[in-house]
Amino acid sequence: MRNKFYLFLILALLNSGCQKKYSSEVIVYVAHDQIYSEPILKEFERETGIKVKAVYDLEATKTTGIVNRLIAEKDSPRCDVFWNNEISRTIMLKDKGILSPYYSLRAKDIPDKFKDKDGFWTGFAARARIIIYNKNLLPEEEIPQSIYALLNPKYRGKIALANPLFGTTSTHASALFSYLGEEKAKEFFQKLKENKVLIVHGNSIVKDVVASGEALFGITDTDDANVALQGGKPVGIVYPDQEDLGTLIIPNTLSLIKGAHHLEEAKKLIDYLLQPEVEEKLANSQAVQIPLNPKAKKPPHILDISSIKTMEVDFEDCARRIEEVSKYLQENFIR
Repeated sequence: MRNKFYLFLILALLNSGCQKKYSSEVIVYVAHDQIYSEPILKEFERETGIKVKAVYDLEATKTTGIVNRLIAEKDSPRCDVFWNNEISRTIMLKDKGILSPYYSLRAKDIPDKFKDKDGFWTGFAARARIIIYNKNLLPEEEIPQSIYALLNPKYRGKIALANPLFGTTSTHASALFSYLGEEKAKEFFQKLKENKVLIVHGNSIVKDVVASGEALFGITDTDDANVALQGGKPVGIVYPDQEDLGTLIIPNTLSLIKGAHHLEEAKKLIDYLLQPEVEEKLANSQAVQIPLNPKAKKPPHILDISSIKTMEVDFEDCARRIEEVSKYLQENFIR
C-alpha cells in the first residue's frame, strides 16, 4: 500500500512539473486569422509567463460576430483586449463606450492616421483591398484596373465579392459611401447587383472562385490573394484605382476593453503586439501584412504604402455610417 502511495506521489510530481506555470492571464478576442495570430500569442505566453485565453472569429462572420459579442457583454465584460482585423467596427465600439483609452509607447512611430487621437485604438499590420483576376481567362488588355470594372456588363455573372455585411468588405462598402457620397455609392451597388455579382462567404472564397475560373475576377484582401499566389494558382493582383479613388488600406487594430479584469496584462499584450518585430513576423507570413511602423523591416515582395496612391478615408465617418450602410445593403443588395 505504501509503495502505491509513493508511486502515485511521484507520478503527480512529474505531471505537475510538465505543466506550464503561468503567473496571470489575459483574455483576447481575435478577428485576425487564427493561423497567423495564434503563434504570436503563444510567443507572448512564453516570453511573459502570462496565459493567453483567445477567442477567435469565423471567416464567414469575420469581425461582426465578435463585435456583437462585445456589445452584448458591455455591462459585464469578459474580454480584456480586442485584436480586430479591420477598423470601422473598432471605432463603432469606441462610440458605444465599450473601449478604454490606452496610449502605448510602442505606437509612437505609427502614422497618426492609423491611430486614434484619444488612444482608443491603434492600427498596425495592414492589408490592401485589391482586385484578384484569373490570368488564364483574362487577356492582358482586359485586366481590370478599377473597382468600376465590376460594373461592366461584359462580365455579368463572372465577378465575385465577399458578403459586404462582414469583415473588410463591410469596411470597404462603408468607405465607398463616405468617399463617394450616398447617392453615388447606392448607384454603384445597384449596378453591381444588376451585373449579377457572385456574393460568397468571405474573402478567401473570392480567391478560390477566381482561381478555379468560376469568376474572372473579384475584390479581396492582399493576404487571401497571397495564399493563391504562393499556391501556384493562375491569378494576378491589381492595386486598383491609381488614377482616381486610390486603393483602400485597412489596418488591424488593437483596443483595450473598458472594465478589463486583467488590466496590466492587457496593456502588456498590446505593447507586445505593437512591436516592430511582430509586424515583421506578420509581413513574412502568408498573411503578408503591410507594416505601418517605419521601424519594421519588410520583405521585398511586401508593398510599401508610399509607392501607391491610397484611398483617403475618414475612418470615423466610415464607422458612423457602417450600421446604416449594412442595413441598406441587406435590404437592397443582398436580397
